Amino acid sequence: MRRVPIFVSLLLLAACSQEAERTYTVEEFVANTELLTRTISDCRDNPGELRDTSNCRNAEAADGRLRLQNMRKALGG
Repeated sequence: MRRVPIFVSLLLLAACSQEAERTYTVEEFVANTELLTRTISDCRDNPGELRDTSNCRNAEAADGRLRLQNMRKALGG
């Protein structure tokens, strides 16, 4: 009988826990500029908490890659 309240308590705690945020790759950010823009905006709005997250680092890398691609196109390369 003691197991039922413990099980219910664990079930409620699991339901209330935060869902893990999906980590996007650099290629996914390059392919989806809307996601890239939103993520970079979020990261720059809260750099203290988000600066070192995988999504922020990948978004910054994707932004740099897109900027280089755009420069190459502008220079005719």
